[in-house]
Amino acid sequence: MREEEKNQISPKKPSLQRLFRKRWVFPAIYLTCAALIVAGALWFQNKQDEKTKKDEYEYSQAGTSQQNEPAVPVNEAVEKFMMPVLDPNSVEIQKPFYDYHASKEEQEAALVFYDNTYHPNRGIDIVRKDGKAFDVTASLSGTVTKAEKDPILGYVVEIDHENGVVTVYQSLADVKVKAGDTVKQGQVIGKAGQSQFNQEAGIHAHFEIRKDNKPVNPIDYIDQPLTALTEQKAGNENATEQNNATSTDEQTKSDEQPASDEQTKEDEQTTSDEQSQLNEETPTTEQSTDEETTTPSDEQSYKTPDASIGMART
Repeated sequence: MREEEKNQISPKKPSLQRLFRKRWVFPAIYLTCAALIVAGALWFQNKQDEKTKKDEYEYSQAGTSQQNEPAVPVNEAVEKFMMPVLDPNSVEIQKPFYDYHASKEEQEAALVFYDNTYHPNRGIDIVRKDGKAFDVTASLSGTVTKAEKDPILGYVVEIDHENGVVTVYQSLADVKVKAGDTVKQGQVIGKAGQSQFNQEAGIHAHFEIRKDNKPVNPIDYIDQPLTALTEQKAGNENATEQNNATSTDEQTKSDEQPASDEQTKEDEQTTSDEQSQLNEETPTTEQSTDEETTTPSDEQSYKTPDASIGMART
């Protein structure tokens, strides 16, 4: 009986403590924690890999779109105007460009006498120092727009360089290009010859640079890039437009000023006329007194015709 009571009185030990007393519990807990840590690390790494792949894909798409665009050369060499000869040291200028702002002596030196008339030289005439013929080359790369013979100017070649810039080569004995050809800078396009327009130059080549069909002095642009001509031309046009706008504003102001002056004069004249009319309608006492004191002899002398009129009539 006592043993049964002891068994009933003694409390049962908690099941959790009994569980921890088992040998496999703690290893199981450690393994579970390790598995959770590894799973978390793998999940985080997987997210990072997906983000990296997404960024690489977007970058590759952007790179592909940029590659589809035309590439712009960064270090491309800019051509400069050069003398249209292979050896610039072997030639000289026989007839310079006619500059309207030059001195009288310089302008006279740039006149070409043809058909009993003096003509301003629109370019420069180049001759070899020893008087022999020489090869004529392209001053800049471009497209040949004209290559034909002229009875007065000899063979003529025109090369377009875009932006309204054209180089002209005249007085050629022959040509080695045709219209539509693409030529490189320094490429031989013909040989110097003679022309009827400037016979005194002998064997020579006439060279012109034109911007928007207006000749400019080639010497000013030798060893200068093409942009030196186009930018300067644009600056001159802007300055001209600005000057024209200023002149227009000044003209408008000058037109408005006389108008206001005329209006003021008209107002003053109107006021004066009104005042005169008022004075005529309301004569003063002094005027009445003068009228009363006027004698018949005065009226007779006033009405007497001038003697010169009578003489003229007779």
